[in-house]
Amino acid sequence: MKHLRFLWILAVVAACTTVSMPEAPEGQALYADNCAQCHGATGKGNGPWAASYSPPPADLTQLTEDGVFPKARVLSVIDGYDRTGLPGSEMPEFGLLLQGDTVPLDVGDGVLTPTPRPLAALLAYLESIQR
Repeated sequence: MKHLRFLWILAVVAACTTVSMPEAPEGQALYADNCAQCHGATGKGNGPWAASYSPPPADLTQLTEDGVFPKARVLSVIDGYDRTGLPGSEMPEFGLLLQGDTVPLDVGDGVLTPTPRPLAALLAYLESIQR
């Protein structure tokens, strides 16, 4: 009987705690504050500071590979975890700037990983500008 009561309480708590996932407009504001200076307002790599970098900033509208947006790779570049194979070293690590409450994010492996909401929002925006 106690076991059923516990399960019922757990179900009620779970039903009351819904997490809204960030959407592209939330990430667009973060992009404007943190990325547009180098990558440009539209993500094409042509921001006002771009000319001072060699190699130039990446075109963030062309990240999709074989029709799949590489979420895990993009997240690890933004937060500074993995920069393997990236030309240049001018891009700062944004992991510390993009902390906050977490949301469950599937980066393509079927596992929901707690991810800081600002980082997930920026990811949603970058995915939305793919061409």
